[in-house]
Amino acid sequence: MALPLRSPIQPMLASPAAELPAGDWLFEPKWDGFRCLVFREADEILLQSRTGRSLNRYFPEVMRRLVEILPEEIVLDGELVVARGGRLDFDALGERIHPADSRVRMLAETTPAEFLAFDLLALGSRDLLAAPLHERRELLVELGSRGEPAGLRITPATTDPDTAMTWFDLFEGAGLDGIVCKLLDGAYTPGRRTMIKLKHERTADCVVAGLRWHAKTEPGTSVGSLLLGLYDDRDVLHHVGVVGAFTGAVRRSLAAELAELHVADSEEHPWLGEQAADGQRVPGGESRWRKASADWVPLRPERVVEVAYDHTEGAQPARFRHTARFRRWRPDRDPASCRYDQLDEPVRYDLAGVLAGEVRQPGSP
Repeated sequence: MALPLRSPIQPMLASPAAELPAGDWLFEPKWDGFRCLVFREADEILLQSRTGRSLNRYFPEVMRRLVEILPEEIVLDGELVVARGGRLDFDALGERIHPADSRVRMLAETTPAEFLAFDLLALGSRDLLAAPLHERRELLVELGSRGEPAGLRITPATTDPDTAMTWFDLFEGAGLDGIVCKLLDGAYTPGRRTMIKLKHERTADCVVAGLRWHAKTEPGTSVGSLLLGLYDDRDVLHHVGVVGAFTGAVRRSLAAELAELHVADSEEHPWLGEQAADGQRVPGGESRWRKASADWVPLRPERVVEVAYDHTEGAQPARFRHTARFRRWRPDRDPASCRYDQLDEPVRYDLAGVLAGEVRQPGSP
C-alpha cells in the first residue's frame, strides 16, 4: 500500500491574534519545539521539518520509537520537543542540530526528544487533508489510545474557551508558547494561515548599544536592527537580542538620528576589547575583539527603548528567543536602570500535567 501523500508538504500555519476567536474552534497548547511532519511507509520513517528538509539524522531515538508505535502507513503533523527538569528546553532541542554524528548519538541518550502529534493527514490509503478537523482529531485520539500507555503522544485539546485561557495562563510555566486555535470543521490547508495563535507577550526597557545596517542598502544609510542590552547585578551589560522590522523611512531616519552615538576608535564600549567581561553575552559570537564583530556598529549606551518579547532562552544571563518588537523610545529612563530583574518569569508548571491536559501544580497528585 502506498501513502496518498508525499513529502514535502508545507504545514498549516497560524496568524497571531490578541484574543481567542468566537465560534466553533478547537484550542490546543502551543508547543515550543521544532515543527515536524512524520511520514511512515512500512519500515521507512521521514521526519520533515517546516522547511521541507529531513530531520532524520538528528533524532534517531524518535525514529526508532515511531517505528515501534505507528501504523505502517500514516502521515502526522506535530512537534519535536525536549523536556528537562519538568519543562520544555528549547536550548537542548537546538543542540541536537549538530554536524557530528557522535554528538547527535550522545545527546539522543542524554536529552532524548519526543514527538507530540496534533493532526492526522493520512492513514492507510486515505488522504485526510479535506476531512474536517473534528474527524481527524477523533481518528488521532483513537490512535493514541491504542497499545501500551507510553504510545503515541497526542496534544491535549478543548473546545471550551475558559479552559483554553486557563491553559494559556498556567502552561507557560512548563515552557509552552500559548494557544493555537483551529476551526472544528476546517480542512488541513498546507502552507496557509488558517489557524490562529495567541502568544504571550511582555515588554522590557532595554539599552540600545549597537546597530546593524540594513543588508540591502549602503552601510550608513539605513538601519536594519538595533542591538539591545540589559545590566546584570554586577552592572555588566549583556547583549540580549535585537529589535527590527522597521519601515524604510524609519530605517533611514534611525541612521541619521543615531549617528552621533557611534563609538569612535578611541572610545571604550562594554562589548568590545578588554571591556568585555568573562561570561558576558556580546554580539557576533564569543570573541571579545572588534575584528570578530565587524558586522555591527557599537553605539554609546545612552538610549533606552521599550520592546515587546515573548520568551527568553538560555542559562543566565538569558536572551530574547525571537526578534523583539519596537514599542516606543523611553527618554525618561536611565540606561543603568535597564536590568534583568524587570524580565517576567512565568510560574513553573508541571509538564506532565500539560501532557495529560490537566490543570495541576507541581507536586500535586
